[in-house]
Amino acid sequence: MLSRARLAFLAASLTPTLAWAEEAAAPAKIDSGDTAWMLVATALVLMMTLPGLALFYGGMVRKMNVLATTMQSFAICCLVAVLWYVVGYSLAFTNGAGGASAFIGDLSRLWLKGVTAMTPFTLGEGTENPTVTTIPESVYAMFQMTFAIITPALITGAFAERMKFSALLAFTCLWALFVYAPIAHWVWHPNGFLASAGVLDYAGGTVVHINAGIAGLVGAILLGKRRGWGHEHIVPHNLVLSLIGASLLWVGWFGFNAGSALTANGRAGMAMLVTMLAAASAALSWMFTEWAVQGKPSVLGIVSGAVAGLVAVTPASGYVNATGGFLIGIVAGIVCWWGATALKHKFGYDDSLDAWGVHGLGGIVGAILTGVFATEAVTGDPKIVGLIDGNAHQVLLQLEGVAVTLIYGGIASFLLYKLVDLTIGLRVPEEIERQGLDRPMHGETVP
Repeated sequence: MLSRARLAFLAASLTPTLAWAEEAAAPAKIDSGDTAWMLVATALVLMMTLPGLALFYGGMVRKMNVLATTMQSFAICCLVAVLWYVVGYSLAFTNGAGGASAFIGDLSRLWLKGVTAMTPFTLGEGTENPTVTTIPESVYAMFQMTFAIITPALITGAFAERMKFSALLAFTCLWALFVYAPIAHWVWHPNGFLASAGVLDYAGGTVVHINAGIAGLVGAILLGKRRGWGHEHIVPHNLVLSLIGASLLWVGWFGFNAGSALTANGRAGMAMLVTMLAAASAALSWMFTEWAVQGKPSVLGIVSGAVAGLVAVTPASGYVNATGGFLIGIVAGIVCWWGATALKHKFGYDDSLDAWGVHGLGGIVGAILTGVFATEAVTGDPKIVGLIDGNAHQVLLQLEGVAVTLIYGGIASFLLYKLVDLTIGLRVPEEIERQGLDRPMHGETVP
């Protein structure tokens, strides 16, 4: 028989093991701190569209089109929210056919069926590399909804002042389901073929900005130039609105990038820091470039530069350090200034509010430079690093992500525009365009 002393020793030895087994068997719990942060981040991202983008775009158009332009952002928010609830979320963020589709999700979350509020969410549950979170799926679905909302809203800047409202709604509905949802699955779902290949996009360089930029460019070319573009003096009617809108975008972008950590941790803090630095350095690089070339620093220039920096740092925000974010901003400011001025006029396309010049080119710059500046000091993973940490191959992977998004997004958007044009028409009649879209299309004007 065992002595009392030996029994006591065995009991003491087994206690930590039993406690560990009990802890391991306990189900994961929702973290209230992470959930609180994600609720705030979600509200910040929604603020980027309403009122941020609406004011930013609304201030840059002529006074006779300001209501039509702001209406587009508001209506897209409502339309995409409902589409996301019905089927969009399911297509983007479920596992797909056979539980492992590399291209599109399935219909298991149709009407958000099964989306819970009481248990932590695992993206890609049952797959090889699931993403485990400490927030409920209801919060994750809502957070991703705000990304799905702002992306087609960005596109409207390319063809502002000349597209039918009915055509915009039809195109947005089709584009959200046949372009946005698949690309989101490719890049952000563990099954997605770009994610599996190792393409890095922390918060939407490819999914949001390159995707919206190429769709906008295709739309601008297909619809043609605004009446008088290149001959008449087409100027913004109220840059104060645009400055306020850009400021709201800047603040909201902290939710966009830092929120993509899906938790309140040091990586989210770094994402917030690099977002700030990239926006500031890009605003200055655009301003000084414009000042040197054109003789004056403009309000439109500095706010556009800030947005360009925010765009460019988006794919990199969870992978780069402060210096990486600062340098990405400088490059983005110069490249996007060139895209919004020299490039546009050289090829003669009317990208009204520079959706391609800022979001398309800025997204490309950011995606590529993510492959340069991604560092283990931020990612915490020696496999997720870029050129500065000795992984030159990551730049090639980033180029693959850019190319796939441009090719698929460009071709699919072209086909959807053509479908809408053949059925209800894309462009407003000339007399309405010359009068302005506000009164003929919405029965209202700004006094």
